[in-house]
Amino acid sequence: MATQYQQDDDSVVVIIGSGAGGGTLGNELAQKGIDVVILEAGSRIEFEDFINDEWDAFAQLSWLDNRTTGGGWRITKDFPNLPAWIVKAVGGTTIHWAGASLRFHEHEFKALTTYGKIDGANLLDWPITLADLEPYYAKAEDKMGVTRTNDIAGLPGNNNFKVFKAGADKLGYKECHTGRMAINSAERDGRNACQQTGFCFQGCKWGAKWSTLYTEIPKGEETGKLEVRPNSHVVKIEHDVSGKVTGVVYADKDGNLHEQKARVVCVAGNSIESPRLLLNSASTMFPDGLANSSGQVGKNYMRHTTGSVYGVFEKPVHMYRGTTMAGIITDEARHDPSRGFAGGYELETLSLGLPFMAAFLDPGGWGRTFASAMDSYDHMAGMWIVGEDMPQEQNAIKLHAELKDQYGMPIPDVWFTDHANDEAMRNHAYKQGMALYEAVGATRTFPTPPYPSTHNLGTNRMSEKAEDGVVNKWGQTHDIKNLFVSDGSQFTTGAAVNPTLTIVALAIRQADYIAQEMAAGNI
Repeated sequence: MATQYQQDDDSVVVIIGSGAGGGTLGNELAQKGIDVVILEAGSRIEFEDFINDEWDAFAQLSWLDNRTTGGGWRITKDFPNLPAWIVKAVGGTTIHWAGASLRFHEHEFKALTTYGKIDGANLLDWPITLADLEPYYAKAEDKMGVTRTNDIAGLPGNNNFKVFKAGADKLGYKECHTGRMAINSAERDGRNACQQTGFCFQGCKWGAKWSTLYTEIPKGEETGKLEVRPNSHVVKIEHDVSGKVTGVVYADKDGNLHEQKARVVCVAGNSIESPRLLLNSASTMFPDGLANSSGQVGKNYMRHTTGSVYGVFEKPVHMYRGTTMAGIITDEARHDPSRGFAGGYELETLSLGLPFMAAFLDPGGWGRTFASAMDSYDHMAGMWIVGEDMPQEQNAIKLHAELKDQYGMPIPDVWFTDHANDEAMRNHAYKQGMALYEAVGATRTFPTPPYPSTHNLGTNRMSEKAEDGVVNKWGQTHDIKNLFVSDGSQFTTGAAVNPTLTIVALAIRQADYIAQEMAAGNI
């Protein structure tokens, strides 16, 4: 019988969200004997029930609650209600992610010190260093089974990678391989090896790709110390007269409201929902929302500087066969202002299925150029850019002034405009990507603008001083001792790498801190 906690049990740690941060934190705390309730807004869909069809999988898994967008980015025009392609289900976006698992570079924890002040950018150094996180990175890599760490072999290169690698060699890039991926290259941890089926974004039907859905969460449940409550959409965090949080109000699948009492609350709902929840939890004591004495909740939203480059070749490539993102070039990830921008970027192999390719290439578009690109689909190779974008105060998650969700709470309005540094970096990456494919005989190359599918970071950022951010170096809010942030929204800056490994490492580290503070009676 699965563990079930009483709603009036105020000894539990309540975690909101079950993705890379929340799912990992829940298991880590349960392994230490701490009672945990994870509240997940979405349903529980086991991996054998994933749909192997792109549009249907998108409908099955995605967070499709109404959101609005504003600012200068293309999304406002083309995908106004889909600012981010994230998952609403147990396991969160660890179902949909591609698996790339990279450590930050040392300088990326010290962006302000390294890059200096940049006009219009709200840069800040992290209150932790690479050395602080290294032992936790090592634990995360072992837990997730990251290839090319702990003597785990790399994944094989598919055709998309072979084209990519040949171009990298021509351009003189030295750091190119099939990546550090949290996808089993051989059976491990009771999970299958990758079967090279492709279309990793639809969820891995084999369970080869690490996801909290079938790794952390079942392990936590086995301890008898973790309850996962799906279809539990948290609408508000409650507090007492002293300002300490006491529990959360959530809606069940029928829309009925319940309160779950808590000793500690950890918010891990992603960089849009987490700040939205803190803002929606405003009270007479906290009129600007919880943990917002700095005014920084929801601010400094980062998405990485992204975009894609595709090349068309005379012979078929079939880029969609094999692991979607097992291919990376890291040479451009350095900080080298002579290129005309601060920070750096990675290039990673990418393939989209036909429907998404059509939608993202040119939404609603038609005509000869577009049609001929679609005709060439099986002759295409593709890559994605992941670059460090600049945090800006104006890029923010705000509460919509009029529109409410199905529970009567203001919906998020996601505001974003590229910084000039982001644009300079993207243009450099486009040029390099096109040159790479042309060097190996592409008959045509074309860059595509950023998609809604990206990394969502910032909005509850970590800071040394309370006035500069929302949480301290443990993800504990500066204002409320027993309220934590446990997802990518705590990132101070974004770095040039996919964020999941860092989210997991921070969750492992945070679990140690929460356990220690609970034992000492501090929270």
